[in-house]
Amino acid sequence: MTVSSTGAGRDRLDLLDVALFVRAAQLANVSAAGRECGVSAAVASARIASLEHLLGARLLHRTTRRISLTQDGEVFMTRAVALLEAADAARGSVGRAQAAPQGRLRVSMPSSFGRQHVSPVIAEFLRRYPGVAVDLRLSDHLVDLVDAGIDVAIRIGALKDSSLVARRLAVNRRVICCSPAYLAARGTPRHPTDLVDHECIILSEQRDWGFVTPAGPVSVRVDGRLVTDNGEVIRDALLAGFGIALKSTWDVAPYLRGGQLVTVLDSYPLAETVAIWAVYPSRAFVPPKTVAFTDFLAAYFGDPPYWDREPGCG
Repeated sequence: MTVSSTGAGRDRLDLLDVALFVRAAQLANVSAAGRECGVSAAVASARIASLEHLLGARLLHRTTRRISLTQDGEVFMTRAVALLEAADAARGSVGRAQAAPQGRLRVSMPSSFGRQHVSPVIAEFLRRYPGVAVDLRLSDHLVDLVDAGIDVAIRIGALKDSSLVARRLAVNRRVICCSPAYLAARGTPRHPTDLVDHECIILSEQRDWGFVTPAGPVSVRVDGRLVTDNGEVIRDALLAGFGIALKSTWDVAPYLRGGQLVTVLDSYPLAETVAIWAVYPSRAFVPPKTVAFTDFLAAYFGDPPYWDREPGCG
């Protein structure tokens, strides 16, 4: 059996058909696989059916909502991935430069972080990669990457979806902070348990704040009159002298440097270490446009990230 990438003969294995099958199986969605490969859902489905006809075996179970591998599909999947990787290696072995990033890149990220730290450099990214167009979606709601057709999402905190591939872009340093005016009015907490007597501003019902103490881990259930799902609301309340909050430095670093906000409980690190991540559906066949974007952001943020460095430091 010969291998083709043109689809000219139905007695030959077509690499596009194989790639569509692999991505459809990985994403459990034929339409999403078609979008990644630049074809319609109908064409993707037809090409996978053609591959099944060529092999003489059903590779995918199809329902109205999901797809899954058949037993034959599971056997073929391993060989199919190896075939595509071998094809990529063969192309690279003759000295051809990596394909320039091309196509529309659909990106999702939290709204405040996107406005502060990505929006200012999107134009620079697009100038650097003229073949790429960006569809940037800013939302504080968790988006299903496959259903929404998202190529890459920026997520902050602990990752919960183990099916996604994650790349750490930057550390997400967090602090307990408030305004000097608040401390003057309410006093300074000396131990994490003192927070139960303070006006804490809460993000999305995240009321349990964990700390590392010499006596071991301590979890404090905080309370307060302001609960919000928007970090900018919390920051504005802090600057107005209302309450204490757990904040990421990417959001409050300028105000800490300027003295409008101060940190408290610095001797008691937060128990959970979190990060800023780029996540995408699969490790295999990550498009050059996605690699270019994540490389660009990682280099721009730096290590440590620029918002945590003192002015004048590289």
